[in-house]
Amino acid sequence: MTAPTKPTSHAQADAEETVGDDLHAPVIDWFEDNARDLPWRRADAGPWGVMVSEFMLQQTPVSRVLPVYEQWLARWPRPADLAEDAPGEAVRAWGRLGYPRRALRLHGAAVAITERHGGDVPTEHAQLLALPGIGEYTAAAVASFAYGQRHAVLDTNVRRVFARAVTGVQYPPNATTAAERKLARALLPDDERTASLWAAASMELGALVCTAKNESCVRCPIAAQCAWRLGGKPAHQGPPRRGQTYAGTDRQVRGRLLAVLREAVSPVPQSVLDRVWDEPVQRARALDGLVADGLVEPLAGGLYRLPLS
Repeated sequence: MTAPTKPTSHAQADAEETVGDDLHAPVIDWFEDNARDLPWRRADAGPWGVMVSEFMLQQTPVSRVLPVYEQWLARWPRPADLAEDAPGEAVRAWGRLGYPRRALRLHGAAVAITERHGGDVPTEHAQLLALPGIGEYTAAAVASFAYGQRHAVLDTNVRRVFARAVTGVQYPPNATTAAERKLARALLPDDERTASLWAAASMELGALVCTAKNESCVRCPIAAQCAWRLGGKPAHQGPPRRGQTYAGTDRQVRGRLLAVLREAVSPVPQSVLDRVWDEPVQRARALDGLVADGLVEPLAGGLYRLPLS
């Protein structure tokens, strides 16, 4: 029996474009009726507000980001304002958002924006990508959401929507693949404004409706076209999905050490930090990691503080 002929790359591209055409309008229409009123989506947020939100929202839910975002923009409304302050102040203001290296990276980006671009967030994707601490996702998100440009913006929510609606599987791979990037580009509308709306709309759909658990297909604007739903919602067959643990990890110890340093108005002695965690080897490892990451500055006499430069 002759094996079926695989479609050519041109045929695959045409099929993906047709699928995209069927998805764009209903998802964008749904978004315009259901999008959350978030401060970084408002016109007065500007490109800097969009960039700050993208740093904060990585691996962190909107509910936790909102209060810190508002305080951050009130204190540092422009990149130059943040660049003038010590990086340790960025870490302090980051509070308990988690992954505090993001605060240092955002501070570094603000310094670069001030020095290279006159204090204005650059408009070009390549310029954004060249900023310290900014990867492909953040550069594409800022270019799309702040400047209305045509870029594929692939976060966890978007990847899940594409996996289900187009690929027919419950969850995307643990790490973004070349095939996902290719699919995202193929699904991108040609028109810049439509592409920017599609990026935001598909992300919101994954955040509110096509969620990781307890998805709400009855509310989904593309349920009728969803390959995963039409296939009977087959269970995930890939590698086990990585769960995020926190209790007892070095991340928890690092967080407790930073909490003490954030609250301190003067350098903190080693003896105070020693009371944060009972297990000395793990505590020392966590503190050494914070120093290596530039989040904590050791001083003479066994004192520690948040970095000043």
